[in-house]
Parts: sequence; structure tokens; C-alpha cells
Amino acid sequence: MPKLNGYSKKELIDIYTLMVLSRRLDEKQLIMLKQGKAFFHIGCAGHEAAQLAASKNMIHGKDWAYPYYRDAAFCLGLGMTSKEQLLSFLARKDDPNSGGRQMPQHYGHKKLRIVSQSSPTGTQFLQAVGCAMSSKWHNSHEVVYVSSGEGSTSEGEFHEALNWASREKLPIIFHIQDNEYAISVHISEQTSGSSVHSMVKGYENLSRYDVDGTNFFETDLAFREAIDRAREGKGPSVVVSHVVRLLSHSSSDDQRKYRIQEDLEKDKNKDPIIIFEKNCVDKKIISIKDFEKVKNKIIEQVDQDAEWADQQDHPDPSTALDHVYSHEPFPKKTALNYKNDKIVLVDAINHAMSEEMEHNEKMVIYGEDIADPKGGVFTATKGLSEKFGDKRVFNSPLAEASIVGTAVGLASAGWRPCVEIQFGDYIWPAMMQIRNEVASLRYRSNGEWKCPLVMRVPVGGYIHGAICHSQSIDGYFMHMPGIRIAYPSNAEDAKGLLKAALRMDDPVLFLEHKGLYRQGFAASAEPDENYILPFGIARNVMEGDIITILTWGAMVQKSLEAINALKIEDGAVEVLDLRTLNPLDKKAIGNSVKKTGKVLIVHEDNKMNGPGAELAAHIIENYFEFLDGPVMRVASSDSHVPYNWHLEEKVLVQTSDIQNSLKELMEY
Repeated sequence: MPKLNGYSKKELIDIYTLMVLSRRLDEKQLIMLKQGKAFFHIGCAGHEAAQLAASKNMIHGKDWAYPYYRDAAFCLGLGMTSKEQLLSFLARKDDPNSGGRQMPQHYGHKKLRIVSQSSPTGTQFLQAVGCAMSSKWHNSHEVVYVSSGEGSTSEGEFHEALNWASREKLPIIFHIQDNEYAISVHISEQTSGSSVHSMVKGYENLSRYDVDGTNFFETDLAFREAIDRAREGKGPSVVVSHVVRLLSHSSSDDQRKYRIQEDLEKDKNKDPIIIFEKNCVDKKIISIKDFEKVKNKIIEQVDQDAEWADQQDHPDPSTALDHVYSHEPFPKKTALNYKNDKIVLVDAINHAMSEEMEHNEKMVIYGEDIADPKGGVFTATKGLSEKFGDKRVFNSPLAEASIVGTAVGLASAGWRPCVEIQFGDYIWPAMMQIRNEVASLRYRSNGEWKCPLVMRVPVGGYIHGAICHSQSIDGYFMHMPGIRIAYPSNAEDAKGLLKAALRMDDPVLFLEHKGLYRQGFAASAEPDENYILPFGIARNVMEGDIITILTWGAMVQKSLEAINALKIEDGAVEVLDLRTLNPLDKKAIGNSVKKTGKVLIVHEDNKMNGPGAELAAHIIENYFEFLDGPVMRVASSDSHVPYNWHLEEKVLVQTSDIQNSLKELMEY
């Protein structure tokens, strides 16, 4: 039986069928868009050959995929059906990508190992690297595919991903589909030398391929070699496939506004479907008549599938808030038994991680400078790499987006990453990963994917750290749905909360006040290895019936100092240490407010739009009738934190500030 580049007639017809199916889906979806049945479309037309060349060389359901929004043909090649893509397009209940939560062409399919995709360009690169790390550690020979257009290679996270993947010789294929336009901006205005292939040549262990992506057979050879190379442990590859964009960037774009007609006509002549037909006909493998049969069959199929999809149910509105967080209950509180007389907070954190590493062999710890002999800039990870080895406790590159992004990939692949961001002040490069990826993964995948990740972050002032070593970040993250937040004030709570966090199904931001690490007042007897403190349970530090102080972190001690300084009688002031900021212990807050009728909120973050504003709003909305005075707040000034200690004292909360507010509130 005659073959073309190793493919039989049947195999070639199967490839052609998928190419035509993808193209017809684009056409049909644009028709349905005009009919008002959907709101948005982003097309694959012109990219089909390159994408199917990639999918043909992957092991479906075993290898991993991190596609981008133009990867419709690729996903069909992995096994996604036209019905499934139409369900996604119409945002129906049974959409396998997201259950109608995500925009069309944002792919995800758990059975096919297509990891849920979000909208930001380039964020998927680092997650794919994390997944490839898992593959290498398991020695599974699983390959990870990640793709984007050429425009996304301008993102820093692309280069961070190449650096990590090349350094570790990871089994990952970066597929850059170069259609020369990032929406309306030509590659000549985007990329050095107008070539992604030449731009990435400096990375060691990285193989590069520059191919005509409109030619299935040329691209197939590149992917075959790159994927074989990855399975053999030889490292990553970048495949740059030069394709054509036969449609505008999306349904909200009109490329005729920025492209001349002559160029558009040239692209039509490079249509990969036409090129595939010509290759097969010229070699007398498949006839024009055979191709026409396929086209007619696909038109009929897509019309039927579209009619079927349009009749399927919309998601139930009552499910709109499902999957923001896990439905799994928090780890249960255990009995409190002590094993050591005294331990400082930073050592309690160290011991918690060590115990959980013994408890869970899938837990890994990494971040900047965290391995021995350094053991972290605050020594929170001291001794852990010596104890557990450098495969489970290791240094990351100095790149916060890399730390969090790879952790997302590891978590999706079944690991339990615990990463350290060296200072809260330096978390911002990772913000895209945290807000758009970590926080939304469960929700945007309709609960199919999860991200059980712990991000440990030293925060806060009072250490003469100036502008970039003193920041409080709690307010930013309390505003972010999908992430749990812990903020302990003492060693006992720190250990119990961190052990709970490392067993939870949700991502956790674990805030550690630098000024408490070694303070005697934050030290405590050490709970044993069985102690778990669930999230959402406030600690009643001091009972009272006149004023409630709501606080957490370093402000617990300052509040107690203020009470003692004023010599307020016992039983007057109730101090609640919230311990976690998401979830809040709203029951404890409510009970205390109803008992005292007066509330002072004390926190270190800035006052404007700080955590206290939300707490105050909650109290006023729910307990107004119980209040005997205004809900008052003590917080740091709306300023950066200066270095000079006299200036620092002026900006940060001082005991005297709490005293003054207490006195004022007691007068009501």
C-alpha cells in the first residue's frame, strides 16, 4: 500500500478530516455568532497543519498539553470532539472546558490531560515547565506540549520558562505558531531580528526547529524528532512553525484595517488544507473526489452537531458560585499536646514543614536561597534539604513568577508544592500567576483541576526594612477570591495552621511577620507532630464585655501592650486574634460585637481600602443595632515605609495609636 512520508491513505484521510473539521467549526461558529447565539470567537484557520502535526506525535491521554486559544485543531487531534468544542462555544452546562465559565476557545479536558487554559498570554509556559518537572521526577517519559503565538514570546515568563526548562533538561516542547501578527502588531515590531528561532538560540540544552507550519509533513518531522528527543531525556525544544492567520485575530477584530489586501491574498495561497490536498494528489495517494467526500461529510456533521449543541442546557444559575473554593472540608482540629517547652515562630514553621514532608512524599519545597547551607534568608528552611535531599528541597531561579507558575504545574500534576517568596515586597512579579492562574484554576475548569499550593511569604515592618522590606500585603489578597489566607501571631498557631494549609485542597497564602520570627512574646510551647489547627477559627486572647479588638499578626501583641499601658480593668476589652483572613471567623466576630457593642480594628496594612474597611463594613451591615459607638480602625498611614526609625515610627502603627483609639472609643 502506497504511503506518503510514512502515512497510509487512511491515516492521511484521518488527518485531513480533522483539518477540515477544525476549519468548518470556525466557519459554523462565525455563522452562529452572527445569529446571536454566542458572543465571541477566536479562530484556528491557517494553523491546522502545524497543530495536527504536534498532536499526531503525542500519546493521547498520557502526555500533557497546555494549549493557547488558537489550538482548536490540536485539541481535536488529541481527541476532543466537535460537539465538545461547540458546547464550549455556546457556554453550555456540559462544556468540558469550563462548564460555561470561560470564554470560547479556552481549552481544558481532564481525560485528555489538556490543562485548563486562562486568557493572559504567556502564563501557561511556566505551568507547563512545572508539569514537565513532575514528568522528569517520575521518569514517566511523558512529554509536555505548550503553545502560543509569536507575540507571547515577548513576555518575560516565556524566557523564564526557557531558562528553567533548559537548565533542568525537561521533556517539554514549546510550539510557537508564528502568523506574524500579535493582534495587529507585526513581528518586525515585536521580536528582535523578527525571528523567534534566532532569539532563543542562547539557551543551553535547547533544540530549535524552524519549519513551514502550513506544510503538515515538514512540521510533522520536526515534532517527531523533538518529542523523541524529550522522551529520551535530552531536553526541551522550541518548534517555530510559520503559519498564516486566515481570519482576523478574533470576532472583535477586523484585520482589513491594518493589513493590505495583497498580503491577505498571499496568505490564502498558503492555506494548509490546500497544500495538504496538493501533496496527496500529486503523489497519487488521495483523489480530489475523496477529499470532496470528506468535506461534504464534515459540513453535514458540523451542522448536526451545532443544532444538537444549541439545544443543550445552560448552566444552572444556582451553580455560579460553585468551585471558587474546594468543597472538601478543612482538616479537622486535633488534640493539642506539647512536645517541647519553648519554640520561636520561625522554628515552628520549620518543624511544621519537616513533619509534613515526612507525612506526604509528594510535598516539595523551593524558593530563592532556601536550600542548605543558607536555609532561607530567615532560616525557615534550615536543615530541610540536608534531611530530605535536593530533589525535594531546592533553590529556584531568582524569579517570583517562575516560582509560583511552576508550582501551579506541579500541583496540577498531583504534587504538593510549598514555595517561599523571599519577601512580600517581591511577590508582585508573580501577581499575574497568582490572580489569574492560581486563584481561578478550580473555578474556570468547573472543578476539574485544582491547585493545592502553599505560598509562604514573610511580611511586615518594624525591622528597619524601608520601602521594599516592610510591606503588608494582606489587603490586596483578601480581595482575591479563590485563595485562603493565614496570618499567625505566635509559634503554636503558626505550626498548626501551616500543617493544615499543607493538607488543604485550596491554594493558601501563608503570611509570616518577620518581626515575630524570634520574638519571645510570639514563642510558645511546641505542639506535637499531630497538631492541626483548621482555618477560620479565631482565638480569644482576652475576654471582655466593653470593647472588642479585632486583630492579627504582630498587632496582637501591640494591642495587649496598649491595654496594659492604659491599665484597663480586667474583663473590659476582648481581643480576638483572627488567625486567618480567608476564611474569617464571622461567627466569633458577631458574638463578640453583640456582647461588647464597641469595636476597634487594628492592623498593620494601610488604612485606605485595608482589611479593616471590609471588617467594618461587615460589622455595620450585620450588627449595626448592637453598636454603642463607631467602628474604629487603627492602621498604618497611607504611605510607603521609610528607613529612618523616627520616620518609620510615624508611618507604622504604634502602641500609643491603639491607646488613643481605645480611650476615644471608651468614651462613647
